Amino acid sequence: MNHDELGRFLRARREALRLADVGLVPGGRRRVRGLRRSEVAVLADVSVDYYERLEQARNAHPSEAVVGSLARALRLSVDERDHLYRLAGYAPPARGAARGYVDPAMMFLLDSLTTVPAHVTDDLNTMLAQNRLSRVLVGSWVAGDDRAGNVTWQWFTDPASRALNVPEEHEAIGRGYAADLRASIGQRGEDSSAIRLVGDLLRASEEFTRYWNDMAVEPLKSSRKHLIHPHAGPLDVQCDVILSNTTGHRMVIFRPQPGSTTADGFAFLGVLGAQAFTV
Repeated sequence: MNHDELGRFLRARREALRLADVGLVPGGRRRVRGLRRSEVAVLADVSVDYYERLEQARNAHPSEAVVGSLARALRLSVDERDHLYRLAGYAPPARGAARGYVDPAMMFLLDSLTTVPAHVTDDLNTMLAQNRLSRVLVGSWVAGDDRAGNVTWQWFTDPASRALNVPEEHEAIGRGYAADLRASIGQRGEDSSAIRLVGDLLRASEEFTRYWNDMAVEPLKSSRKHLIHPHAGPLDVQCDVILSNTTGHRMVIFRPQPGSTTADGFAFLGVLGAQAFTV
């Protein structure tokens, strides 16, 4: 690991960013060029002291997950991300293996979506990033965690994960998740994390086993869903899926159906979310 070069690279990328580049609202005069260290630390979900030690080459050795989070926070391109991994002493991740990183184009789009819920997952349906309305609508997920942050795992093992969806659509959603997972495994090949996820699901859920044994193969695609939110009421949405050809990441956007009151419901959730974040 090249501590000095890693620190210089992190500092250069931090100083090259503006608040607007990471979805933050500029305000007042700033004495520093680019982002503050504290702002990068918040975006990467690490302590300020730890990030400062990384930049200053003071005996800090980040894990692969932290490197991925830093790459996401600094909005690094894939080439820049891979360079960061090498500086930290790791091999760059293979396509589809996110490790906390999110395609910067996806992050830019996510930052710009302020009136509709949206989130980004990897090809195994593990949550990588959410906008504020997504957190208000579906709750805050543990980004990048193999199980707590995996949408498919939670769907088949935790009944509470289905609370927003009307029961009439549960089977179609579950079958869709199983078919999407099979398609992703076909793309990944002999990937240990993907194979382990399937094995765990087969042991944990008879429902998943039934759908998996149907051998359906279909990547996640846009679909209409009816949600019932405890505060906003019925929400009629089109879940649009946008794919990154660079990383395989998927953005899911909850688009209000034309003629429905869903846009008003999202506006109400936005007010609730603003109050929660203020508190």
